[in-house]
Amino acid sequence: MNPGTSFDRALLESVSVDLLTVARQVSELERGTPSGSARVPGLLTAVRCLDLTALSGAETPADIRELCRAAQRPLSQALLRRLGAAARGMRVAGACVERRFVAAAAEELAATGIPVVAVAGGFPVPFESLEERVRDVRRAVEAGAGEIDLVINRRLARPERWPLLYEELRVLRGACNDLTMKVILAAGELDSLRDVACVSRLAMMAGADFVKTSTGRERVGAALPFGLVMARAIREYRAATGVTVGLKPAGGLKTAGAALQWVALVGHELSPEWAHPDRFRIGASSLLADLERELEITLEEVERARA
Repeated sequence: MNPGTSFDRALLESVSVDLLTVARQVSELERGTPSGSARVPGLLTAVRCLDLTALSGAETPADIRELCRAAQRPLSQALLRRLGAAARGMRVAGACVERRFVAAAAEELAATGIPVVAVAGGFPVPFESLEERVRDVRRAVEAGAGEIDLVINRRLARPERWPLLYEELRVLRGACNDLTMKVILAAGELDSLRDVACVSRLAMMAGADFVKTSTGRERVGAALPFGLVMARAIREYRAATGVTVGLKPAGGLKTAGAALQWVALVGHELSPEWAHPDRFRIGASSLLADLERELEITLEEVERARA
């Protein structure tokens, strides 16, 4: 767990973002997608780091049971046989549900080791009252959540109100107890990449264990520029404190190609060891099907090339 640090306005005000460097790095990531058998490790990493998500608001208990079954067995048995040892023990990192479904999901996943990730405190817009957000988080914890994803109060994501945002997140950190707390920045609604970098660092100061790009309801979701400045903030926080914070892109991630770009981003900007569920998650609802399809296509291409 990230214990956080004291609020440091001077550090936040010193944050800078080189937009030309970010643009160049995005271009490199977009051009650098691996091909052939080199795609397989990245695709498997994306599956293992997936927070499989059901957050449309229209889910039924049957949908949650299906989500939990998919979390435990994300790939077909036929595909697992073809992948062999590379896919041994394959499962996703978490099952992400609304707070009202936490108890049911926790029952389905009992003894699997797969955590129930609860969006709590109001989603996609946080509850107006901090007290109501705290109560909702505590209810999710009591219902069996293993991790909490919560959205920042966007109105406080401005320099003059940073201390208030920090204090709110410290209170919510306490409500999460010792569970993993992922702070959703709603980056697409912030004014600039510098703001994304500043709010990322502020969230870490307040005790965020992960910083997450978006709820999926913003106009722009998991954009690579957000990930690059967030990864830099994570790297700088670790250098200053020795504490490891994770990165979670979410919002509009639907293709295997996009997932591979994020796996590459984490490997290049942080380290290859960061591409692990303890440090990296991908929040998505429909991505899994495309990852499975791409694995099948890639294996077929490799097998044809060998024939």
